[in-house]
Amino acid sequence: MSTQPQITIEQLPDKPIVLRLSGAWNIYEKLPSSEEFQKHLEKHTGIQRILFHTENLTAWNSSLLIFLTNIIDICTQNNVSVEKEGLPEGVQRLLDLAAAVPERKGARREKSRIPFLEQIANQSIDAWRSLIDMLNFIGEASAAFLRLLSGKARFRYSDLFRIIQETGAEALPIVSLISILVGIILAFVAAIQLRMFGAQIYVADIVGIGIVRVMGAIMTGIIMAGRTGAAFAAQLGTMQTNEEIDALKTLGISPMEFLVMPRVIALVLMMPLLCLYADFMGMLGGMTVGVVMLDLNPMEYYNETKAAVGLTNLWIGLFHSAVFGVLVSLSGCLRGLQCGRSAQDVGKAATSAVVTGIVGIIVATAIITFACEVLGI
Repeated sequence: MSTQPQITIEQLPDKPIVLRLSGAWNIYEKLPSSEEFQKHLEKHTGIQRILFHTENLTAWNSSLLIFLTNIIDICTQNNVSVEKEGLPEGVQRLLDLAAAVPERKGARREKSRIPFLEQIANQSIDAWRSLIDMLNFIGEASAAFLRLLSGKARFRYSDLFRIIQETGAEALPIVSLISILVGIILAFVAAIQLRMFGAQIYVADIVGIGIVRVMGAIMTGIIMAGRTGAAFAAQLGTMQTNEEIDALKTLGISPMEFLVMPRVIALVLMMPLLCLYADFMGMLGGMTVGVVMLDLNPMEYYNETKAAVGLTNLWIGLFHSAVFGVLVSLSGCLRGLQCGRSAQDVGKAATSAVVTGIVGIIVATAIITFACEVLGI
């Protein structure tokens, strides 16, 4: 006997339909479609009831129930009664159980088009609430920092030293790679134009000032936003999901002091050092292009860089990096503490932390650059 699932439709003289089911009805076989039965109903009018014969049914699972449910729905739409006596007893009980609890009205959410003005209003309200939450978080962080200065803040110094290592020494490889490449790119862009006027030596000025004053700090900040800011958000988001932060609050321990402050302090301390390192690697990349591509003397390139780059540019770059450290750490911790209770929310928190950190870096760079222009430095 074939184990292939089959259905045979028989039309009796007194106008009932007999559905003969045979074979093994399981997910591993190609199952018949209910469309054949629906076409038979449309072709033969006046059918009042259907019967089932399942003597040759060898095996079945939920696939048979799905098929029968579709058949019953078609019969209901065409006012045809269904007699289940010919089905296996287990199938009858499961069908009765499925029909015992009807689908609740409104359980399936229909997508409705939201008016354009309503979308703008919703987004404006969300942006306002996000701004309020951010200001509250900054206020709590400032209060925790004041408690730290007064010696009342509670956190483990072992956590601080571990985070310093993670945000400092372990970030050196990626900072090295990106900084060298940025220095090479700046040197190439400058060389294309300056070589037209025979002023190749001024590549050292452009690379040195650009890297030390702003580009080194910006690239380091973006790297740390993608690397460390996302890590902070994922760590705190996972703790939020596992209710560890709620446990800290229950024990009377401030999450702002215990979790946020060590991360902010570590990143603020490490960012200027990473910026100095990025400046050096960026100028080294520019020197590589100047010596190899433009045939400049290494000592000549060094002296030109030394003359062009002053301490003012260096301090401005370090100030940029310190501000970026605050922004990246606060963004990561904020999104982590705002995380929901699911794994998907942890991913969203990490993504939001990176976006918030990078946007903060760009806005802060514009403000600091404008302030330096106004002050004439």
